[in-house]
Order: sequence, then C-alpha cells, then structure tokens
Amino acid sequence: MEDLSGIVERALADFAASADPAALEDAKARYLGKSGALSGFRPQGSPEERRAAGAAFNAAKQRIETALDARRAELADGKLASRLAEEALDVTLPGRRGSRGGVHPVMRTWQRVEEIWRTIGFDVADGPEIETDWYNFTALNNPQNHPARSMQDTFYVDLKDKDGLPLLLRTHTSPMQVRYARMHVEKFRHQAKWPAIKVIAPGRTYRVDSDATHSPMFHQVEGLWIDEHISFADLKGVYTDFLRRFFEIDDLEVRFRPSFFPFTEPSAEIDMKLKGRWLEISGSGQVHPQVVRNFGLDPERYIGFAFGSGLERLTMLRYGIDDLRLFFDGDLRFLEQFS
Repeated sequence: MEDLSGIVERALADFAASADPAALEDAKARYLGKSGALSGFRPQGSPEERRAAGAAFNAAKQRIETALDARRAELADGKLASRLAEEALDVTLPGRRGSRGGVHPVMRTWQRVEEIWRTIGFDVADGPEIETDWYNFTALNNPQNHPARSMQDTFYVDLKDKDGLPLLLRTHTSPMQVRYARMHVEKFRHQAKWPAIKVIAPGRTYRVDSDATHSPMFHQVEGLWIDEHISFADLKGVYTDFLRRFFEIDDLEVRFRPSFFPFTEPSAEIDMKLKGRWLEISGSGQVHPQVVRNFGLDPERYIGFAFGSGLERLTMLRYGIDDLRLFFDGDLRFLEQFS
C-alpha cells in the first residue's frame, strides 16, 4: 500500500484543484470511497506496531476529511460571493425622488375664480352638499311640480328633514344664496344700514346626467350681489370684467340673451365670443322678488343679481378641452399637462 503521507499529499492537491462541488466529490471518492486509496489499509505486525499504524491511519484520514470540509466551504463561499456580486445594489447612487403632484385643472379654475371675485369685494361661501328641499328648490321659487324635482334629474337620499321632506344632493350651489343672505341679514339686523350682500359660492353639485359634456358630479360657482340700488347694468359690468380677466382677453365680446329661470326675473343667458363663435357660459338674472323675500328682505327696497357658471365649462374653454370625462378619468397623461 502507498505511504500514508503520499496519499494525504495527493488528496490535498486534488481537493485544491477541484473547481466545483461535483469535481470535489469525485476526488473524495478516490480517497475516502469504498474503493478509495485508504480502503486497503491493513495494520500488520505486533500489537504495538498495529496500534501505531492505526493511529497514523486515523491521523491521515482526519487530515483528508478536514481538507475536504475546508474546500467544500471555500467553494460554497465562492458561489455565494459570485451571486452577491451579480445581484449587488449600488447603494452609493442618489435616491430616486417621487414625482411631484399638481393642482387639478378644475381646481386651478376654482382658485382663479375666487381670486378674481375677491379683488372686487366678494366673499367666498361654502355650504352643505346634502340639502333640504326648501333650500334647494322652494326658497329659489321652484314650485312643487317643477321638473328639477323629478327622480330623473335629482339624487335623493334616504333621509328626511324636520318637515318630513326628502333630503337630496344639491343640484346647484344656488341654495347658498339663501343660506348666506339669511345669515347676513341676521348678523346685521340691528343696524339701520348694513353692508351689501356680495358673495360667490363655488362647490360640487350633483345631477343624474353623464356624457361627453355632462357628469353626475360637477362644479359650479354661484354669485350674488344684493343692495338697494344694484341693477342689471352692474351684472353686465362685473361679469364682463370677470370673463375678460379670466380668459385674459381685453376685447372679449360678451352678450346677454333673454332666458327663463324660476329664481330670477328678468333672466339672461350669458354668451361670449371665442375664436369667432358665440358660446354659452353662464345663466344669470335679477333676483326674483319672492327669492328676495325668502332672504328675509323687502323686495321693494332691496334688489340685485345672481349668476351661475360651471367650473368645468370655464376650464374646458380656457384650456381647449373637448371631453368633460377627462377631468375624472385620472389619466396621468392628461393631468401631467397641468403640473
């Protein structure tokens, strides 16, 4: 049998030369397998000689097994290091910042409308989106059989007001005319002369309607100016000025066409001329005497005007948008244009 030291040296050399686990297991079999280099060891001689030979064999085998385990660990560590290198993350790169959001185009219009009307002394009012029948219809001179009360046009909720009448999602922001005016009258009722009622009320409104130019939820701004000597001429002056400032067109042409609304008398549709075409932009009129009474005021003494404009309509005309649904689709390709 070959000298034990020679076997150990060859085993260590073969283990070191093994490039992968499979080659290492083949080398192991050549030395530690059933037919390996150590399998033919048979101690000879006296008991003392056999004892010494056995101790030398065990030492040689231990060296080979230790070298084998060490090489296995080296190959495993090498494989892990290679995988880590392939999947490494460069933590020295700068962090990726999240993209910044922007103001929705309808909200841009909302803010712009408020800014313009504030400059001419109008307050901004806000009120409930779930309204009573009285504020939404009756107080605005809409009789019980008015078509706007039908289920085809209005979202009713499964609740009643104190008079047992159904509550509904407001169909316009006009109820804020009555709410604001009544609060204003109550606030200054002990004064012989009180400040004029000058207010706009932007907000969400709801109607059963949905197509390219209508949405079940949309935004509207209501305007109201009530005092002792406010005429239709004041309406024409301030609203024409508003449109010219909003669209930034100093010579913008505006016209008022006779129309009908239950809460104004006389009433007018407001049109503006844009790119050679007349476009409807708002409804308006002198506040109906019955509505003035519902404010808590004497219509023989107090007079004024009101108007209602769609914020989506203003936005579409300002930015050249032809489909209302784009405002609500959440398509970033559309919204990023306004960021």
